[in-house]
Amino acid sequence: MTIQKNGPHHYGNILLDKFIENGHQMYHKDLYNLIIGRPGGENAMRILDEIISKPQNANQLSKALGLDYKTIVYHMKIICNHQYATREKFEKYYYFHPSDKLIKNLDEYNYIKQKYRNEKK
Repeated sequence: MTIQKNGPHHYGNILLDKFIENGHQMYHKDLYNLIIGRPGGENAMRILDEIISKPQNANQLSKALGLDYKTIVYHMKIICNHQYATREKFEKYYYFHPSDKLIKNLDEYNYIKQKYRNEKK
């Protein structure tokens, strides 16, 4: 993914510049872009937090987060395409789990999440 300085995600690029200025090496810019570099990143972050705590299906996520079912499905498609979650069918429902890629990068995920929340204050 390329980061555009003058696009609609300029706010995210300002944060990325601050990460680099503060000496933090970004190993997974796609994780950064998933959370900060696009609209709806906060919902993606909330969804990731939920599936890290326990595997859930889209309906359970919708109820837990107070988001529309279609919003959950939309974000889960993006999160799965970035390979930060996997889905597994159990009986008649698909459950979402954090992927190995996310588990291996939990420290970076938590760092990005913390920086995002600090910048929003």
